[in-house]
Amino acid sequence: MYVRLVTYLDEINQYRRTKISNRNFLVIAALIVGILAGLAAALLKSLTHHIEDFLQDGFHWEYKYYLFLVFPLIGILLSVMYVRRFIRKGKFETGLTPILYTISKKSSRVEPHNIYSQIITAALTVGFGGSTGLEAPIVQSGAGIGSVIGRFLGLSYRETTMLLACGAAAGIAGAFNSPIAGIVFAIEILLPEFSIPAFIPLLLASATAAVVARFFYNEQLFFLVTEGWEFNALIWYVVLAVLIGLFSIYFNKIYYFIKHIFHDIKAPYQRVIAGGVVLGAMVFLFPTLYGEGYITIKNLLGGNYSTVITNSIFSSYSNLPWAIILFTVITLFAKSAATLITLGAGGNGGIFAPSLIMGGLIGFVLAFTINTLGIAHVNIANFIVAGMAASLSAIMHAPLTGIFLIAEITGGYVLMVPLMITSAIAYLISRSQNKYSIYTKPLAESGELMSYEDKDSTVLHMMKLKYLLENDYLVLNENETIAERLPDILNSKRNLFPVIAEDKTFKGLIYVEDVLKKAIHTPSADELSVHDLMQTAPDVLYINDSLKNVLSKMEKENAWLLPVLNEQEEYLGIVSKTAIFNKYRALLSRQADYME
Repeated sequence: MYVRLVTYLDEINQYRRTKISNRNFLVIAALIVGILAGLAAALLKSLTHHIEDFLQDGFHWEYKYYLFLVFPLIGILLSVMYVRRFIRKGKFETGLTPILYTISKKSSRVEPHNIYSQIITAALTVGFGGSTGLEAPIVQSGAGIGSVIGRFLGLSYRETTMLLACGAAAGIAGAFNSPIAGIVFAIEILLPEFSIPAFIPLLLASATAAVVARFFYNEQLFFLVTEGWEFNALIWYVVLAVLIGLFSIYFNKIYYFIKHIFHDIKAPYQRVIAGGVVLGAMVFLFPTLYGEGYITIKNLLGGNYSTVITNSIFSSYSNLPWAIILFTVITLFAKSAATLITLGAGGNGGIFAPSLIMGGLIGFVLAFTINTLGIAHVNIANFIVAGMAASLSAIMHAPLTGIFLIAEITGGYVLMVPLMITSAIAYLISRSQNKYSIYTKPLAESGELMSYEDKDSTVLHMMKLKYLLENDYLVLNENETIAERLPDILNSKRNLFPVIAEDKTFKGLIYVEDVLKKAIHTPSADELSVHDLMQTAPDVLYINDSLKNVLSKMEKENAWLLPVLNEQEEYLGIVSKTAIFNKYRALLSRQADYME
């Protein structure tokens, strides 16, 4: 059955190659990806919000609000149970880092289960109150759709990567109803090198997803009433940008701190319980931490400034300006911790939405404080919007995505100048302390980040020594005589022979020239042993050596060939500069094809 299906697909692909050019076919495939990713975005948002609505308003019990102490625990527990029960093959990974790794190291092959498993686990996590966002899961799901369609249609790496990016862009467009932001996100995060033709599939996939998602889930994320921006307020936008830049540095540090805490808890269900209990207590004290948190920003934009404190146990202080300011600041830092606890405990989500919420809260606190103290009079809604853009820019290192996303979802195009100023300054401050974003730092530290600033280093990092081994060299034992192996030596196509001991450890090298000289000029050549002709290798390589280290050793010893050993000093094969350069050219060519 499988063979017949593969044969049938090959016939279809052969037919379409003769009838449709690859570029035009890619446009059609992008439309399909956009439709499916738009449906996935609508499904995820609808499913999540149905769970939220049911838990908060769907059933009535006198003490139901005490269940908020355990709702997040239940959601994370169900998510972890689903992963452990139904995803047996492959790994289940969250966030954008796995997508970047997939493009860089796995030929853009996203595992198919991500299409639905990301939706299920994210809806359970966020619907039950996990303080994280839906954007990373829908990007994963959309990327999975694009990758699977590309492989199903037998497309090349370049074309599959394009469809993967189309799926990711469509996910953002569908989640936010923001097609431009979807395109910018794909180009800025996933496809740093692109050409103009790349815009067409991205444009169609993103626009299609926005239309499809809006058809099935027509709820506007934010409504903004703005008066435009005042020139006198520019200094305060700069202050806002500085505050958010510094906060992004703090968030980066606490991200790894909490991540390491949960990493040290080896048992998965212990992580769930520990994180769920702490998160439940935080949500009970600060109800605005429940789920994504967009409702809080909506209320603040609408002028309901006491919303951050109204539904909490501290609601009696909601009419005091200083209490609102203090409670919002506490909520801001609690949001950062709650998001990371949700992810560390095993929940599925991303930091996309939390970044927006935290930036919006910082903008609100600054503007509300300025107005309360009478220092100046600024438009609070404008500062909330600018804070959201700056936070996304600084935390994700994606300033263009931050600017265009916020402009689209709030309708705040008249605020383009403040958005540009705050996003740029916050990004530069964050970049001054953190060269890489939260998503790219793990890949950079492991040498697996596809960087376009240093292509040589990037390509070398992509190469693994184990794939360059040549194993067709004649291996000699040091205790053998030359005479008994002479026929093999003369018939070998190589002029170099590695020598090993009885325990397979590497001992040295023999060169065919030495064998021939000894055999011709030495009367007792029959008695010569391999050990007698063996020479010490100029240097040795180890299987886990980086290619930079390999080339450094070869240059230092002026060697074209070097033996490769494992940690037990056992011989594995020979690596040549020729093999390295051939692989280097192949990968460099693939990178060039990446976005032609």
